[in-house]
Amino acid sequence: MNMDLCELSPSYVRAIAPYQPGKPISELAREMGLDEAGIIKLASNENPRGIGPRTRAAIEAAIGEIARYPDGNGFELKQALAARYGIDMSAIVLGNGSNDVLELMALAFLGPGRAAVYSQHCFAVYPLATQARGARSIVVPAKSYGHDLDAMAKAVDDETYLVWIANPNNPTGTFAKGEEVEAFLRRVPERVLVVLDEAYNEYLAPELRADSVKWLKRHPNLVITRTFSKAYGLAGLRVGYAVGHPDVITALDQVYVPFAVTSVSQAAAIASLEAADELLARTDAVVAERSRVSAGLREAGFALPPSQANFVWLPLGARTQDFVARAADARIVVRPFVPEGVRVTIGAPEENDALLRFAQHWIEENQ
Repeated sequence: MNMDLCELSPSYVRAIAPYQPGKPISELAREMGLDEAGIIKLASNENPRGIGPRTRAAIEAAIGEIARYPDGNGFELKQALAARYGIDMSAIVLGNGSNDVLELMALAFLGPGRAAVYSQHCFAVYPLATQARGARSIVVPAKSYGHDLDAMAKAVDDETYLVWIANPNNPTGTFAKGEEVEAFLRRVPERVLVVLDEAYNEYLAPELRADSVKWLKRHPNLVITRTFSKAYGLAGLRVGYAVGHPDVITALDQVYVPFAVTSVSQAAAIASLEAADELLARTDAVVAERSRVSAGLREAGFALPPSQANFVWLPLGARTQDFVARAADARIVVRPFVPEGVRVTIGAPEENDALLRFAQHWIEENQ
């Protein structure tokens, strides 16, 4: 057969550069010829403290039922989320991580002849999900590495159906205050759906937190996505969700993949919601380390924007690849965004110590 079967896919799909996920430590160890214990992975925004005992117990209890299909409707998890936010279960859709929910939004509402607005320095899934549906991307220049919401509102045109906003933003960690987001929502036509991706919401300082779920009553075009992968430490189980107007959720249910969230994942998520004290202890520890790492990097000579997530952004430009390669030589794996900069996850204290030592050494050699 001489035919290139890839040519059977639409041209806009063939043009996609696939998302490159962070590699597991076992694969990194094989590639680097090192013992797994010698590698410090600060590339995927994982929670270094893992899960709490109540969540672990729920996982162990759920394993006995894995021969059965999970509840495809996720009734108990939706019920727990509905109680948490004071909303109806019809306003919730679950997903295989919040990435899955973002893809559902694109699948349900984008296509050829439609457009989506997002910011420079945005989460990589937004352009990929937009392009995969043949929709047009409207990319708005960032402001201080964050969202320029005024410019994004002006960029909305007659073909725009979706606006993507990550708050805090990934990969830069920047944050738009609640009143700024609300002002943006008032400016956007109701026919344009605004996806507010709050994957890192739990890492916000208390004074910065806004009850965005309450905005749904005033803005039916708002969809909020969250995840159990970050602060809750369930990245390996893949549980995310969105809350929004029931009509929007119905559209997402129409393209939903059955049994996307496993029974073990649902049990773990429910237990995690119930263990609020464990979550607070983990997030407080990460936030304290974030402050320490940020201060140490600035003292070493790095310029970095304030972060409200569990990572920091180093805008290194042309020096990005050198930093990443040299970090790998020091057995520290970070996430490159060539040619813009490097995202560094906040790890355990000893991991952060190693990062700061390397960063100081790298700066000294590059002065």
